[in-house]
Amino acid sequence: MDSTARAATRVEPARALCGKLSVPPDKSISHRAALVALLSREPVTVRNYLPAEDTLATLEAVQTFGARVEHETHTARVIGIGLRDAPEPANVVDARNSGTLIRIILGIASGLGRFSCFTGDGSLRGRPMGRVVGPLREMGAELRGVAGGGRLPIAVLGNGGGLKGSEHVLPVASAQVKSCLLFAGLFADGIVGVTEPGRSRDHTERLLGACGVRVEVEEAGLGSRRVSVEPPDELRVPGQIEVPGDFSSAAFWVAAALVVPGSEVLICKVGLNPTRTRFLDILRRMGADIEIRGAGEDAIGEPVGELVVRHSPLEAALVGPEDVPGAVDELPLLALVGAFARGETVVRGAEELRVKETDRIRAVCEEFRKIGVEIEERPDGFVVVGDPERGIPGGRGNSRGDHRIGMGLAVAGLASKEGIEVEDIEAASVSYPGFLEDLGRLSCR
Repeated sequence: MDSTARAATRVEPARALCGKLSVPPDKSISHRAALVALLSREPVTVRNYLPAEDTLATLEAVQTFGARVEHETHTARVIGIGLRDAPEPANVVDARNSGTLIRIILGIASGLGRFSCFTGDGSLRGRPMGRVVGPLREMGAELRGVAGGGRLPIAVLGNGGGLKGSEHVLPVASAQVKSCLLFAGLFADGIVGVTEPGRSRDHTERLLGACGVRVEVEEAGLGSRRVSVEPPDELRVPGQIEVPGDFSSAAFWVAAALVVPGSEVLICKVGLNPTRTRFLDILRRMGADIEIRGAGEDAIGEPVGELVVRHSPLEAALVGPEDVPGAVDELPLLALVGAFARGETVVRGAEELRVKETDRIRAVCEEFRKIGVEIEERPDGFVVVGDPERGIPGGRGNSRGDHRIGMGLAVAGLASKEGIEVEDIEAASVSYPGFLEDLGRLSCR
């Protein structure tokens, strides 16, 4: 790997990927662990906490809401404020680039009912907030913001004396929206239910259940799923929470090992929550050799185990709307995997990708086209024409400030014929500090 004056990092082709590694702690669980600790009256120690930009913003946010935080590299000790009698935040909460943080903490702030203000970086200020602001207003929260509350900055003015129990039907399965409403439901005067057309990641349900909250999950017909919470008097948060490795971070090495000949990679202590691992199901349909070892549940109900991934001949696959909720963060990697799969890999029903850190459908199509992938943009996804012999020629791409686009281009460089230069690979630090070090560690040249 070489850096140029134009802030591009060159990733050379690898002869193979070999060895074992532990990926960074799970970002989604790190966020939620710190936020649930905010609502505990007893100290909570979160071990293996992700020290990345997004999750550090969450620790700053819980401090702004009155919690005491002691933070070392991979450990955060939080002394929270409980569910009642919270102080009014004395500063603006800056969620930086984190959609998970801003959407969940708007639910918490609405429940606490104290005046509080929220903003984020340029990318986050452009992302839609109406999907949480609307339901929170229906519950009794008073919120004001740009574009009628559809964009940041947003202020919570109060909740009229408390949130109401309510039912919400989401038009699109979204773990962030669901989690916002379930956290808000902790403060309501009755049961809060959320029905979504599919199964999004369920970290919030598992964690709240481990904190003594009565959580009910039921199938609602036609593939829909209803989750409800009954507001507790207090949260009984475990004193120790250990965060597993992030499957979304592991996915980059899974994809790379599949397409670089001679590769075999072992990924240790990674989260294997079934609402997060649909990407593995998609890859297995394509012929991937992926083995799960030693899987079991941890103290907060999260499945954890090891992944062994070996280079595999691949066939194209159809990825439909039913696949999207459980693989939404990993779908851009199909631009890489699909380039080595014989035939046309089609991704449909993935409109959600257009409202991530970037318009990820457009970004992945434009950037992977620059490095020689035959890919066509569709309104709700993309089509990749794969040819194992051609693979990925190489070239130069730009992360566009999106960590997942940048890391996807980098691991594509490992499988390319001529290498790939990635502009602004520093975006990877949002979720994966040490990404380039791990890339170098696994590469056999």
